[in-house]
Amino acid sequence: MPVRQLPEGIVNRIAAGEVVERPAAAVKELVENALDAGARRIDITIGAGGRRLIRVVDDGAGMSLADLVLCIERHATSKLAGEDLLDIRTLGFRGEALPSIGAVSHLTITTRHADEPHGWALTVNAGDKGEPVPAPIQRGTRVEAADLFAATPARLKFLKSDRAEASAVADVVRRLALAHPTVAFSLADDEGTVRRYAARPFGEAGLLERIGDVAGRDFSDNAMALDVSRQGVRLYGFAGLPTLHKATGASQFLFVNGRPVRDRLVMGALRGAYADVMPRDRHPAAALFIELDPHEVDVNVHPAKTEVRFRDAALVRGLIVSGVREAIAQAAPTTASSVAGAAIATLEAAARRGAHGHPAGPYPGHRPGLLQGHDWRQSAFRPVTPPRPAGFAEAPQAAFAMDDGPAARMEADLPEPADLDRPLGAARAQVHETYIVAQTRDGMVIIDQHAAHERLVYERLKRQMAEAGIARQALLIPVVVDLDAADCGRLLERAEELARLGLVVEGFGPGAVAVSETPAVLGEIDAATLVRDLAEHLAEADTAAPLEERLMKALATAACHGSVRAGRQLKPAEMNALLREMEATPGSAQCNHGRPTSITLSLAEIEKLFGRR
Repeated sequence: MPVRQLPEGIVNRIAAGEVVERPAAAVKELVENALDAGARRIDITIGAGGRRLIRVVDDGAGMSLADLVLCIERHATSKLAGEDLLDIRTLGFRGEALPSIGAVSHLTITTRHADEPHGWALTVNAGDKGEPVPAPIQRGTRVEAADLFAATPARLKFLKSDRAEASAVADVVRRLALAHPTVAFSLADDEGTVRRYAARPFGEAGLLERIGDVAGRDFSDNAMALDVSRQGVRLYGFAGLPTLHKATGASQFLFVNGRPVRDRLVMGALRGAYADVMPRDRHPAAALFIELDPHEVDVNVHPAKTEVRFRDAALVRGLIVSGVREAIAQAAPTTASSVAGAAIATLEAAARRGAHGHPAGPYPGHRPGLLQGHDWRQSAFRPVTPPRPAGFAEAPQAAFAMDDGPAARMEADLPEPADLDRPLGAARAQVHETYIVAQTRDGMVIIDQHAAHERLVYERLKRQMAEAGIARQALLIPVVVDLDAADCGRLLERAEELARLGLVVEGFGPGAVAVSETPAVLGEIDAATLVRDLAEHLAEADTAAPLEERLMKALATAACHGSVRAGRQLKPAEMNALLREMEATPGSAQCNHGRPTSITLSLAEIEKLFGRR
């Protein structure tokens, strides 16, 4: 078959296949055009998931008659002043969106520029261009695309359900709304659902409000602000607390020069920043903005402009990792409110199930609505403490006497008033020799002593390794550990790395290693168990991972063995010392495996559980 020039209509439809792969892509292009036009309000309407109708109305600058006629031609744009494709300061720049959409739908553009006496409308029906006609419209632009892909019915077979397509459109609008918090957005569908994002004030507070609108209050209430710069690259926004992790990456919003992206480099750097404070199978929540000179990033590497290429990728990755880690280090040693919320939900569920045969409810005998609006403090039968004469001392009640048994060990002394104002409060009891109960000024905190101390030991090991190497303690008699030959080989291959961690191992015949030194900070540990756990970890570790990453994982394993174990009794002074060290240690809100180390319950939440509110 000879080579031939394809007709313009076929060319436009092929181009549309790259630019407009689904209704959400068309919405993205049209909303970006509105933003580039300086719109302060953008209203989107879709029908049948965008397949039957897409309408985008904005109050931007609008177009003159000459621009309207030219905008439906391929590669016609007002956004490139010259020929430098790296000097891109707008969301759109290719001039492909409108002709591509018009090639596969019935497109109507109605617009009015401030210099025009009235508006103009122009239609494009499956690539056939009409003539402009006068039309009534205020300043701005209205674009309607009806019967998307009607000109290419085969494409309709590859679309998902209307609900799935509508969800994809909603996600596009959410990301663009988050990228431009000072612009008001609305999205309506044919089911009557309307999502509105009110314009927020410029600045950090306005951005946080928009994050709450888009990603939910759970994110905005547990977000850490960050704003760092390095060599002309600025990173700012909000990252979620490590204990606010998600099952997927849907709560990761990443922007480069105001453009929403799903770049692998950025997402990988974000995951690396949370590497040792979050479970491996969970994902952080973040809304991060990267600003840099347009010449330092190429946005023309993907048809949908969702991926970018940085000139200095290492600089950007390092800034993300260090910036997020610094925010985590400066965050208070408290877990996300969602952790406390889950605890409250568990307690309420247990109350509904009932206990010891009592009826289900917040407390035995509770009937929903019986005490609605009742305040026990205003009751005439509220408990009142009678006045006591000076020097009065009450004898202890035998019914409330407690043995110093393993279930609960109480601190007899009253807490220091200053300790109640600290983030983790003052230790009041140890429960089941595993959990520390602390009192704060307006609530209580429950601390997992093993998880907390594990993080503290881990951070000490990291500091020692970074400063002068981890101090070792020589064993009086080397410990010989029998292992599988393959495990022995892996340990001996990493002997130099392990020595940097303070663990010295040597071969001791076939299938065994001898441990002669251990990290001093771990104290007296079971060296054989530590070595076996390390061998198991190395068997699963990625040998291609960077040395630093492998060392951190090994450090986490060592810290687990050197921490206070569950079942160990702690004195009041020891418990308070643990709390104070947690407050001074970065990342102490979660252990090395990403589990929370504490749960904070406010007094209001506790009173609600007991029906006092």
